[in-house]
Formats: sequence, structure tokens, C-alpha cells
Amino acid sequence: MNELLLLVSVVFIYGVVLLAYMLFGRSGLYAVSAIATVFANIEVLILVKAFGLEQTLGNVLFASTFLVTDILSECEGKKSANKAVYIGLFATLFFLALSASWLCFVPSDSDTVMPAFRQIFTATPRIVGASLAVYVVSQIFDVWLYHKWWSFTEKKFGDKKRFLWLRNNGSTLVSQLINSLLFAVLAFAGTCSVATLMSIFGSGYIIFVFTSLLDTPVLYLARMYKTKYASGALLNNR
Repeated sequence: MNELLLLVSVVFIYGVVLLAYMLFGRSGLYAVSAIATVFANIEVLILVKAFGLEQTLGNVLFASTFLVTDILSECEGKKSANKAVYIGLFATLFFLALSASWLCFVPSDSDTVMPAFRQIFTATPRIVGASLAVYVVSQIFDVWLYHKWWSFTEKKFGDKKRFLWLRNNGSTLVSQLINSLLFAVLAFAGTCSVATLMSIFGSGYIIFVFTSLLDTPVLYLARMYKTKYASGALLNNR
């Protein structure tokens, strides 16, 4: 069941990313980036077993933020991609402060929810702190490497559009390796065994490899949509 749910999650989340871009342009991707970073920081607290690996949830949501920056890099430019990173950072900081404030309230005698909130959000600061640091480092590196690959292939082959799959996977797979390793160490070191820690790192990266390869067709569709939209807008302005 877990395996099926993960596959459905990939299709659903990537579909939402593409739909957000088609409906709202870069603003839609900025919104997805903010939502995904906040929700992933909650979802990552859950450990599950799937495909024979112990892993945290939230990997697909985190992977979708790399798809967001790759679409923005390809279709809207490097500045827009970096802006999405900073929006995700702002959303995470806001969530961290807000969730901490919830725990300061004294619940009424009839309250039944606060104990569960305390259990979840007391553990959140370290998780959010780790994901915050890892998110900024890996995402900025991903945007930088994406454009380095783009510059290299354009100079080498004289074609700006070719090798989209290379700059997409060549940047994301490397940045996801950094993301998986740093997050496993910063978020879980000292709280679980070394075997579990390595399992979290290994399974997380395997999932990221899988999701990175799956997001390439979505990126091609986004560029195709952008090209057709730009051509249509140009014709309407004539």
C-alpha cells in the first residue's frame, strides 16, 4: 500500500506543479514552493517502509521544490528560480515561529488536541532547522549548477534548447545528494542508530533519484506550454 501511495503522490504533486504553472504562471510556482516546504516539514516526521526501505515522508514534496526551480530556471530565468527559494525560506521561518507560538497557549479543560500538537511540534524545531539549512544550500546550488550545465551545453553545441534532460538531472541529482546527506545528519544524528541514519540517507536519495528522473517529462511539458503561450501572446500583440 505504501508503494502505491508514493507513486500516486508523485503523479499528483507533479501534476499540481504543472497545473499551477499553466494557470498562474510563475506566481503559481511561488505558491507551490511555499506550500511544499511547509507541508514537507510536517510530513518528514513520519517514518514508513516502502520498496524495502525505511524512509521519511516528505521526500516527494521536497523533490517538487527542485522541479519548481528547474521550471523557473528554464522558462522564467535564474532570478525567478532564486526568488522561489527565498519564498520557501520565508514560508518555513513563518511556519516555525507560528507553530512555536501555538505551544505557548494554555488549553482549556475540554481541549483534546493540544497533547498531539505538543508531541508533533515540539520535535519540529530541529527538523525545520535542519531542513531550512539544507533547503537553502541545496536549492541555491541546484539553480547555480542548472545554469552552469546550460552554459556548458550551449557553448559546446551552439543550441540553447538542447540537453534539457542533462541540465535537469545533472543539477538535481547532485544537489539531491547534498540534500539527503546533510538532512539525515542534521535532523536525525544522535536520535537513532547509525544503521537507521544510513537507511534514511540511502532511501531518501534513492527516492530523489527516482523522482528526479520522473520530473523530466514534466519539465519538457512546462517548456512546451511556455513556448506555445509566448508564441500566442506575441501573435495577439501584433
